[in-house]
Amino acid sequence: MKSNYQELIVRQKAMNLAEKIYTFTTKFPTSELYGITSQMRRCSVSIPSNIAEGHQRGSSKFYVNFLRIAKWSTAELETQIMLSQRLWFLSKPNEKELLDEILEILKMLSWLISAVKTK
Repeated sequence: MKSNYQELIVRQKAMNLAEKIYTFTTKFPTSELYGITSQMRRCSVSIPSNIAEGHQRGSSKFYVNFLRIAKWSTAELETQIMLSQRLWFLSKPNEKELLDEILEILKMLSWLISAVKTK
């Protein structure tokens, strides 16, 4: 485990994903501001936030728990991205771009959970 959570590649990728979600959702219908737009933004922010919070808790048990929460938020965001495309809020290429990043983050979180559990 690195001493600085900001150096973790998975957190950096999650921060980039959150930034993209904010950018893409600015084009969503205003009627969705308190619906899927808000939900997607909260989920995307939750991922790097839980990685950071878990890292700072100081115990492997807490860290793994927060990494799992980050993983669950990632899966939740994946579903919201798919729904957004089905509702024509996102283009197919934008959906693919986001889902590719989601898959990479999910794999990295799974690896990190395993690594922290074996310490």
